Amino acid sequence: MSAIATDIDQICINTIRGLSMDAVQKANSGHPGLPMGAAAMAYALWTKHLRHNPKNPHWFNRDRFILSAGHGSMLLYSLLFLTGYDLSLDDIKQFRQWRSKTPGHPENTHTPGVEMATGPLGQGFATSVGYAIAEKYLSSYFNRPGHDIIDHFTLGICSDGDLMEGITNEAASLAGHLKLGKIIFLYDNNHISLDGPTSDTFTEDVVARFRALDWHVIEVNGMDVKEVDDAITVAKLHTEAPTLISAETIIGFGSPNRQNTHLAHGEALGPDEVKLAKQTLGIPLEPDFYVPDEALKFYREAVPKGAEEEADWDKKFAAYATEFPELAKELRALIKGDFGQAWIDALPVIDDKIATRASSGKVLNAIAASLPTMIAGSADLSGSTIITIKDDGQFQADNPTGRTMAYGVREHAMIAAVNGINLHGACKAYSGTFLVFSDYCRGSIRLAAIMELPSIYVFTHDSIGLGEDGPTHQPIEHLMALRAIPNLDVFRPADGHETAVGWKVALQSKKTPTLMVLTRQAVPNLTPSDVKNHPAEKGAYVLREASSKAKCQVVGTGSEVSVAVEAAEALEKEGIPTRVISMPSWLLFSRQSEEYQKSVFPKGLPTVSVEAGTTLGWAKYAQAQVGIDHFGASAPGPLLMEKFGITAAHVVELAKGLLAE
Repeated sequence: MSAIATDIDQICINTIRGLSMDAVQKANSGHPGLPMGAAAMAYALWTKHLRHNPKNPHWFNRDRFILSAGHGSMLLYSLLFLTGYDLSLDDIKQFRQWRSKTPGHPENTHTPGVEMATGPLGQGFATSVGYAIAEKYLSSYFNRPGHDIIDHFTLGICSDGDLMEGITNEAASLAGHLKLGKIIFLYDNNHISLDGPTSDTFTEDVVARFRALDWHVIEVNGMDVKEVDDAITVAKLHTEAPTLISAETIIGFGSPNRQNTHLAHGEALGPDEVKLAKQTLGIPLEPDFYVPDEALKFYREAVPKGAEEEADWDKKFAAYATEFPELAKELRALIKGDFGQAWIDALPVIDDKIATRASSGKVLNAIAASLPTMIAGSADLSGSTIITIKDDGQFQADNPTGRTMAYGVREHAMIAAVNGINLHGACKAYSGTFLVFSDYCRGSIRLAAIMELPSIYVFTHDSIGLGEDGPTHQPIEHLMALRAIPNLDVFRPADGHETAVGWKVALQSKKTPTLMVLTRQAVPNLTPSDVKNHPAEKGAYVLREASSKAKCQVVGTGSEVSVAVEAAEALEKEGIPTRVISMPSWLLFSRQSEEYQKSVFPKGLPTVSVEAGTTLGWAKYAQAQVGIDHFGASAPGPLLMEKFGITAAHVVELAKGLLAE
């Protein structure tokens, strides 16, 4: 086009392109190419299919839209502003600036209407599987004949980069197996990545791959609004499988010198090229951030339309509540994030000498009946992690009311799916695998912490104490590496009582994910039995006071708390009064008052730490450390603890050394 566009579709599409070009140019940072190329198909999806209410972004039965290609964030911000969310043109102008509502990649805690943070490629796509699992489970649990009270889609846009990441293949395989037909993804197939054409690195047949993964696949011209519109219509009717719409697009469309090249991908076009692109597209050169009245009027029709859709749903819900009052009451509470108090009353007191993974299993099955939308899951290790909710069966395509997910050997997709289930709302999901495999999952765990999402992750086999499997399965550096993630509660309980407390903390958390770290080996019960009012909720506490004024103290976590107790008893016999600190959670302890922290770790009191992992970081609390700063070995767990010095005798030796200084 060389003249000002007059067709309303084209005006609306070009408005997205113009806003995206200008915002990236003003910031001199960002990715203009994707919004310019994907504008037409995003316009088709948002104006013709997406059910949402801009004035109530949290309306429960809305469709969820996920921009998995989060680098194209200006596409999403433009749509949110134009359709009437609480995002202004001034916010668009502050793209990528300090404390703006338009950060470089979408973040759910910054911008109204953003469902999740999508920075790392593949995360949005994989997390969407969790959204669809939640929708399928909740609709099966709550819907009744004539009352489809939960009925919505998870729609998104993904890129070549998303589909190169391994997590998307894990997630797509799972979604295909489960026949999650409420997932529809538009694949922005523009053949360009940041370094150059995808032909340099990515020549597989994506369409064939997704068909092999049991997806319904449609191929369209992504620059043609009608083709995209028709494809989404077909996809919505095809609910026996998730749908991938492979949409051929032109990255940086309209930029004469940069479209269809990697130069449009990850940097501002430059003022001269922006001018040329606007002239090509028929966008007025002045002012910057031009929004035609007719485009804004058209987009803002989403406001009354969304209000009407929510009002219609409210009427349906009222009819549902009349016929099924108890179910309606339950759903209302869950939507608010209220999981009741009955599960707290059901928390068991576990006095047995058993592994904390076994204690965890007892806790879960004691409270499961009081938490009917709690969903378990394991990466092919349910027998080892003991996370199964008994008697309710597996969640499968033909059994969507099953409460235990069989994720298969797909650790990373599992954690992303757990995040998606919890982001969806009204459910509480957790998952289980071995601690050493947290390396495969770290990206999703970190994202949950950024999103202030209280997901729950169970990681068992937490040290060299697991024994014969050897160093490939024995975590060493993992506890500290995970503790380094801000806003992640790494909770390593000492016994069955603290394990119950860990679950209480995790299920009550509102903005912090919890990572439960559990033993394979049996541990004695040493801590207070009042699991409803336990000092472990403070992260660290004095488990045993010294017989008289303490001369030193020993701090331990998990299975090593028993080592700390044994060492303290030995020191007491030698006339050295010794305190014992149990410290299941560094994060919870850091959130206590300064006065409380000083009461647990008094200044000047010699302290020895004992934990069967790296000693790195323990200097913050202890002047001497017992741990392991090298890989383990294949042998029985108790022997390894002895050979590597995770013993009471070693603790005693170091404590005496501190006192002799």
